[in-house]
Amino acid sequence: MKRLSACIIVGLAAILTAGSVAGQSTDTLVVWGDLTYFFGPGKPLNCTMSNRYKRGEPVGFRATAINPTTNVRDKGTKLVVHLSYAGRTLDIPMRDRQTAQQPEREFWVAKWIVPEDAPVGVVRYTITATDPQGRTGEFKPFDVAASHLTIIE
Repeated sequence: MKRLSACIIVGLAAILTAGSVAGQSTDTLVVWGDLTYFFGPGKPLNCTMSNRYKRGEPVGFRATAINPTTNVRDKGTKLVVHLSYAGRTLDIPMRDRQTAQQPEREFWVAKWIVPEDAPVGVVRYTITATDPQGRTGEFKPFDVAASHLTIIE
């Protein structure tokens, strides 16, 4: 768990530094996310990163949104996964994962179980964020099909 937290912190630091160097607008949130298995605490492969899922498997979306002015997140920010699936878009609200017992989990999560009738192939998604001050931001995975969420046999 410490290793995962360290990876998230290093990744966020790199993104925040890159945003500052590139002249990130102070009106746009910096949004970053990834995909993991969400089998449940203590179960094999839980929170293991992947982009390949079989029907019936739990896709875990994790993301954060950072205020570019303060370089911190606002727990009041709302994040939503927009999943383009079977000719429509599913909007899946994310919840804040941080608790008093686990204050290091400064990110949001959402879970989607791949339906049994899901067609094999790439499923596109984005994550949008809106903070209490009205700033917005969006995360889009790299536009490389092999790195997108993919449903396999």
